[in-house]
Amino acid sequence: MKVLIDTDPGMDDALALSLAHKSSALEVVAVTAVTGNLPSDRTVANALRILDLLDAPAIPVAQGPLVPLGGHYPSDPFSHGSDGLAESHLPDSSRPVDGRSAAQLIVDIVDRHAGDIALCALGPLTNIAQALELDPDLPSKVSRLTIIGGSFGATPYAWSQATGDNPTSEWNVFVDPEAAALVFTAGFPMLAVGLDVATHPLINFRDGDMERLRASTRPEAQLAVRVVDFVQGRGYQSYCSLIDSVAVASLIDPGLVTTESVLCAVETEGRLTRGMTVVDRRAHHAWDDLPRIEIAVDLDYARFLDLVTAELTR
Repeated sequence: MKVLIDTDPGMDDALALSLAHKSSALEVVAVTAVTGNLPSDRTVANALRILDLLDAPAIPVAQGPLVPLGGHYPSDPFSHGSDGLAESHLPDSSRPVDGRSAAQLIVDIVDRHAGDIALCALGPLTNIAQALELDPDLPSKVSRLTIIGGSFGATPYAWSQATGDNPTSEWNVFVDPEAAALVFTAGFPMLAVGLDVATHPLINFRDGDMERLRASTRPEAQLAVRVVDFVQGRGYQSYCSLIDSVAVASLIDPGLVTTESVLCAVETEGRLTRGMTVVDRRAHHAWDDLPRIEIAVDLDYARFLDLVTAELTR
């Protein structure tokens, strides 16, 4: 499967990019960098560094805007380190940044592979929303849009592990809810992987997984070890390193994820609720004009961890 990855590296993005590159089931044909964990001038540089680490083939990599559609880039309460990559301080890359905007690259790549390409969005949806403005028919040209975004109430972790800077939101949607609202209503064949699944305690690396990663000489495995040590040293669990990999894994093996179709819209206002993904589950009087999307409600965590560990150490 051909895939374009829209990303904001970020520690978990780095491991997700590694998983996508290593998997024989996926062909990463382009990468676009979005403002999210860091501004896009830094996320694009980190994306290039990760591609170097992986000795990946030359593919186009483009940068999105420095600020979200709403014009304000919020402060992230969670740090990915001074370099955004768990203080790994990977060397600068000599790979070029594509001269096109991220949105234009998305449109061009999708046109080239129309009907035979998936989009995988690991950060805020700014670039995807801008690509929609350039080509409103974009949703009909992709086989799937898989995002890491939202919290939908399928498990308690939808709220207890909230990552946005208010009590109800997830970081990727919180950064640019205006973009998310546009993407949710555009008609993409979309799967949203939210905090419900991506921060579940069963997603934490097991002792045996860490032993395999520590014993591996692969640079991507050693990066995973550094990321896990970094987050655990700050009092977080290792799932923080794996959130974005769930989206990639669902493309590699769709059977890993249990999904549900729901009515869901993005709240763009309110101090307490900006960025909230509101699901209407009412048996009567539901607002059936809300967008209908697929959400992840469960994951085969053991198989997921087996897949990630095997690929990062291969």
